[in-house]
Amino acid sequence: LTLIDDFMNYQTLAQEKDKNDLLAPYRDKFHHPENEIYLDGNSLGKLPLEAKELLQEAVEKQWGTHLIRSWNDHWLDLPKRLARKLGHILNAKENEITVGESTSVNLYKLVQALVHSGKYGNQLITDSLNFPTDNYILEGIAQKQQLPPPLLVEYSSDLEADLDRLKNTIKEQAGIICLSLVSYKSAYLYPMRTLNAWAEKHQSIVIWDLSHAVGAVAIDFKATQSLAAIGCTYKYLNGGPGAPSFLYLDAALHDAVDTPIQGWFGHARPFDFSSHYEPACDITKFDAVTPTVLSLVAMEAGIKLTLAAGSEAIRTKSEALTSFFIEQTEQVLFPLGYKLETPIAPRERGSHVTLSHCESWRICQCLLHGKKDRPKIIPDFRPDRYLRFGFAPLYTTFQEVVESVERLKEIIETEEYLLYDNSRPQVT
Repeated sequence: LTLIDDFMNYQTLAQEKDKNDLLAPYRDKFHHPENEIYLDGNSLGKLPLEAKELLQEAVEKQWGTHLIRSWNDHWLDLPKRLARKLGHILNAKENEITVGESTSVNLYKLVQALVHSGKYGNQLITDSLNFPTDNYILEGIAQKQQLPPPLLVEYSSDLEADLDRLKNTIKEQAGIICLSLVSYKSAYLYPMRTLNAWAEKHQSIVIWDLSHAVGAVAIDFKATQSLAAIGCTYKYLNGGPGAPSFLYLDAALHDAVDTPIQGWFGHARPFDFSSHYEPACDITKFDAVTPTVLSLVAMEAGIKLTLAAGSEAIRTKSEALTSFFIEQTEQVLFPLGYKLETPIAPRERGSHVTLSHCESWRICQCLLHGKKDRPKIIPDFRPDRYLRFGFAPLYTTFQEVVESVERLKEIIETEEYLLYDNSRPQVT
């Protein structure tokens, strides 16, 4: 690939890759806006066509016609059915995953439960690559519960973690550690099993936030000895905007923890309407609220597609897509001032690639607005200079990778970015 400097050659290579792509048939399972290349599946996945059918059925028949009877006929088992399917994706037992509420709420519940268990002390630990809202949750818990302030392990760059510094912190101070398996800025992928083993050796536990990983990275809870995790379902799992998240806790810890929110559906027998709270004996003790049925219905289509495609096949294509993009970036875009902000080694990154440029935001606007005879390209922007390109293996093509690199080249060479100012909308 280093010898290819002509886009026609890249296009020919992309066509060959798309022709041999085992996941190509899954692209037809999604809705695709016309004249658009969507590279933001790391923020919000595309709409599975089946989701529309499932929602129509749920709204018109289950809600519209059957009304309250649909709880027994369809809805009460829905969260558990989705949990079982996620368990197959993540290699977890049925009673170790629960689905519902947001990632932040589930992190709050899990951290509080582990703190009050007394098994890992009360020191909360995070790092500078973690998603900011996770750190907000840790700060709030520490303040409200009068715990020591969270330890923030800071690194010299946003590109990757300094594992020695992180491990030394855990060695010196046991506690409850929250990390994003794939960093939202650079897509750095943590060595999951290594850090789980290190934490266990030093009387600590890692809670993994899988939001930027699940559905694109092959994750095996048992093989990696993972004990606790949370994650959203609306990115690579294509669950829909604001889709409920999931919470995982290894069965060996269930008896040691209590849920901090004693909600209706966390009761051992919620429909006995008992005057006193009796927690469920498994992961469902963390179910605090009535299931959000329509969101759960929409989720199922994306999860089914991930299950059918298989995590290993998805991961293989993810590495191929990101490598293809990086190889072209090094040859074509580096001379134009672009910089790679993602690890080079495929096994050290997730499924998005981050670039930076002194004109990153204005480049982003050029991509979003499109141009005559050019498709719109949808990435996203993260302060202060990061252009993120998310490659969703179930629907992203290699041809789209080539067209995106060509467009990034054109924007700089023609100074098209000068057409835009630096004002930004709320969501970038």
